[in-house]
Amino acid sequence: MASSRSGPNLSRIATSLGVSIATVSNALSGKGRVSGQLVERIREHAAELGYVPSQAGRALRTGRSGVLGLVLPDIANPLFPKIAQAIEFAASTAGYGVLIADSRGDAAAQTDAINRLVERGVDGMVIIPRRATRISSAACPVALIDTPSTPGNTVSADHWQGGREIGVHLADLGHQRILIIGNNQESSVQNDRADGIRAGMDAGMHSETLWIGKVEQDGGSGCPLGLAEKVREGFTAFAALSDLQALRALTELQQAGISVPGDVSVTGFDDLIWSPVVTPSLTTVRMDMDRIAGIAVSALADTIRKSHAREGVLVTAEIERVAMQLIVRQSSGPASPAPKTSEMENM
Repeated sequence: MASSRSGPNLSRIATSLGVSIATVSNALSGKGRVSGQLVERIREHAAELGYVPSQAGRALRTGRSGVLGLVLPDIANPLFPKIAQAIEFAASTAGYGVLIADSRGDAAAQTDAINRLVERGVDGMVIIPRRATRISSAACPVALIDTPSTPGNTVSADHWQGGREIGVHLADLGHQRILIIGNNQESSVQNDRADGIRAGMDAGMHSETLWIGKVEQDGGSGCPLGLAEKVREGFTAFAALSDLQALRALTELQQAGISVPGDVSVTGFDDLIWSPVVTPSLTTVRMDMDRIAGIAVSALADTIRKSHAREGVLVTAEIERVAMQLIVRQSSGPASPAPKTSEMENM
């Protein structure tokens, strides 16, 4: 025996109010000629009855699924679940569901993920791309969240400005030699952050960049970064391009007996959930992910509404970059001219 569908349907609403099913449908969808007073009455009654629109029915009527795709480069990175939550909330507010795909850090896998979402009929996608991802393979509108220097970027944090905030902060603390620490030399986001740090430094300050990927090619995954040696060379600030790299630097320095922030300062990016609770708490730069997600989804939804063909198009937004916020905590302090530790004295 077929089970009855849970919740009231259009017929029940129409019967209760003494109007046609077509009138109810038009009032709830915003189509057709229905007076404003009657539209309000129908919607109020539908809400009282707990009516939930049929997604399948809407898809048949409009040719759209009401679902957006979200393609992430690495959901194991603690930053990306935070982004996914912000996108899902923004999409839900706009009336969309979300399907999430994860490439696990592989560009080819990310292209496959895009194709799978297209096959599932998503109306549009939000993509946080890996380098070499084929965005053109998405046969639907795409909102790109990467960095303002990326061609086709829809909206993103202003990573260069965030880096400059770090550079100015360390300059104000009197640091003269800064080691910038990143893990991916090919990342546009990390390069923009590093460029911003250098732009915020005063004349006469010196910086070098340590790419973890290069160090691990020789020393293996998780090998020491040689930060104690960098302290002996006179570096007093370690500006990591993500909080994950900052935590690695912080751990290595502390294991070498180097005090943070007494001897050297450490800073990061992204303000991950644990950044305020590590010891010392981490000075970092925070993205306004809720605002970025809202702008991206709003621009994507507008493009979907205006688009009659399912075609790949990069979505543009009126606001392309959102300022980052410097969060000063315990891991950064005044430069120490001659950091000394018992371990270093024994070397």
